[in-house]
Amino acid sequence: MSAEGHDSLKRGQIGERVLRLEDGPLLAGTGTFAADWSFPGTLHMRVVRANVAHGFISGIDTSAAEVMDGVVAVWTPADVAEIPLIDFRATKYTDLETYKQPVLARERVRYVGEPVAVVFAEDPHTAEDAANLVFVDIDELPAITDATAEPVEFLPGHDTEATIIEKGYGDVDAAFGDAYGVVELDLRIGRHSGVPLECRGGLARVDPETGILEFYGATKRPHPNRDLIAKTLGLDPENVNLFGGDVGGGFGIRGELYPDDFLLCAAALRLGRPVRWIEDRREHLLAANHSRQQRHLVRAAIDADGRILAIDNRFFHDQGGYLRTHGVRVPDMTAGLMLGPYQVPAYRVAGHVRLTNKTPAATYRAPGRYEGTFVRERLLDAIAAKTGIDPIEARRRNLIPVSDIPFARPLDALEVDVVLDSGDYAGLLDKALADFGWNELQESLVARRAAGEAVGAGLGFFVEKSGLGPTDKVRVEADAQGRISVVCGASNLGQGVVTVLAQICAGTLGADYTDIDVVHGRTDVIDEGYGSHASRTTVMTGEATRVATVALREKLVGLAASQLQADAAQIEIVDKAARHIDTGASMTLAEVVGAAGENIVSAEGRYDTTHMNYPYGVHAAVVAVDVETGTAKIEKFMIAYDIGCAINPMTVDGQLQGGLAQGIGGALFEEFTYDEAGQPLSSTFADYMMPGATEVPGADILLTEDAPSPLNPLGIKGAGEGGINAVGAAIASAIDDAIGRRGAVTELPVTPRRLMGLLNHER
Repeated sequence: MSAEGHDSLKRGQIGERVLRLEDGPLLAGTGTFAADWSFPGTLHMRVVRANVAHGFISGIDTSAAEVMDGVVAVWTPADVAEIPLIDFRATKYTDLETYKQPVLARERVRYVGEPVAVVFAEDPHTAEDAANLVFVDIDELPAITDATAEPVEFLPGHDTEATIIEKGYGDVDAAFGDAYGVVELDLRIGRHSGVPLECRGGLARVDPETGILEFYGATKRPHPNRDLIAKTLGLDPENVNLFGGDVGGGFGIRGELYPDDFLLCAAALRLGRPVRWIEDRREHLLAANHSRQQRHLVRAAIDADGRILAIDNRFFHDQGGYLRTHGVRVPDMTAGLMLGPYQVPAYRVAGHVRLTNKTPAATYRAPGRYEGTFVRERLLDAIAAKTGIDPIEARRRNLIPVSDIPFARPLDALEVDVVLDSGDYAGLLDKALADFGWNELQESLVARRAAGEAVGAGLGFFVEKSGLGPTDKVRVEADAQGRISVVCGASNLGQGVVTVLAQICAGTLGADYTDIDVVHGRTDVIDEGYGSHASRTTVMTGEATRVATVALREKLVGLAASQLQADAAQIEIVDKAARHIDTGASMTLAEVVGAAGENIVSAEGRYDTTHMNYPYGVHAAVVAVDVETGTAKIEKFMIAYDIGCAINPMTVDGQLQGGLAQGIGGALFEEFTYDEAGQPLSSTFADYMMPGATEVPGADILLTEDAPSPLNPLGIKGAGEGGINAVGAAIASAIDDAIGRRGAVTELPVTPRRLMGLLNHER
């Protein structure tokens, strides 16, 4: 885009730090969350969950629950036998069907919290009381809690290794044979998850007038989820509608379909009444998707200058009891995107996807990349230690030069070829170090350590992915009352999608962004949509919005030109009015639409892409360690991020700050742990520790637009996952520096117990 074009768009609100349109209702307390949907005669669902990790179901006694006043129905697996196993998203990986999850456990349970029965009652209290009276007799079996143990039988003909994800290129063995040195690490990332403020939930009903199944409380992917619900329950997608409201946090774990969602919809169909289900916090910690848990046995071959010749990585992904709708996307992204911004002449990876008797795992903000970045950046720190060079210099020597970009790797991730579309990695590193005052910081840390403090700084470089295709579609409308609407298939998960799409539409149409209505999260208003996930919305839905708005603008200009007796080239649209450039004669857009004899003038836009694009950044942390208690305090955190084009820099800052909070959780606090029998030890907030306001500093943010993506006209890249990606890596490096031991941190989270273990090792 030309500089003139970009300035013109900025005058139309693109690139400005404007307030979010979503926040007014939320601040006023008028938002609509999953628990707020209500219809007369609503029943309440309660799920009976397994209390052992692994065993055969020998019987389910529902008799006491069924006779309770107010109980309408109790279902066991036999009552839902016709509902098939929950399907995956489309995937190239085969022979995974055995590992799909049923809506209610079939014959055996595979994790504590697995649904085994379900109760429907007139009120939630009765439903909960009745669920407590359902007795499930389980013959307990040994639990698998270690994904690195040898696989055992899952079902006849299939063991607990669902698949091995293998990628790579180049002659890895030759590189190791010729290497100056080899660095080997054994690294672990703990199991944790998004834990949003709002737990899962929803309401399903059959519209009495249309006979259409409606699900209220949908998030993230309304159209694909509609199609999967229809397929699973034997319905035509045209007879299913999903409606999304406000969302108290998505983060990858909400918005996918779980057993509970299918049970809710099936009950609405079968019982003929609206049915509501709202998850409580303990259920959420037991049953909602976990993520992250991996162990990596990784090694790098290097030359005498610390340049990487090859990386060989064997890792184990703890999937939990079943493969859920994401299939094996998380370990696939770990394998395909692990190399980040570095030149790696040869690469080999084997990701062993193993089933264990734990809650099933799936995506969580920057899935696979938080894990892979920790591993890769620990490797760079180890290379620096091995060769005696500065950790930043080790990174600088291995960065892909700007002259080699776009840079195609012979790898894929999310079944898309990895082509790093734009970037100046060394340039951002230089800017980050200058903005962070890195040299002065090092001098102050040396002085503090000399005075007896255990304090250090660390850094992590990362490349993210965004703009997952292949397509998106938007309709933009202008009506005779003067309203302008963007109708899309995206979802608002709290990321500011309403504001961003309004800005893009306003900047293209010559209106104020506050005049734009954005309709989203509903399958009844647009026939096609792909939701909000994989940091795709601003790129994909945003570009489709721009295309649709350009088309609408052309229509309105043509209509106004006819009314004002002018050529289209003589008409400009400013402030929701069409104006003749020469005479000054003008019409409001409402008048243009009305004069054309229309109630609505609309245009559709589509954006297609065969590749993702790749924003990138640097995280840096200053961490002080209390050597008496093993606690690590983050004194300062800095984020440099190149987003290509920031539609609203303020919302990008918010995304980065929110990601930082979650990254700190995974680096220092949060972990789901289990005993040898597979019993969860972190099922309440007393045991699952989350950072609070005192543990999360306000980030110093450097937002740059030096590398706009060539894949879309605005140059947009995504922001949703850049704040979390390298947090664990940067904090681990800073703790090493603080305690004076390079490579000390090999496992996240670095809890006080683990940190005391590192400190005691040196005493």
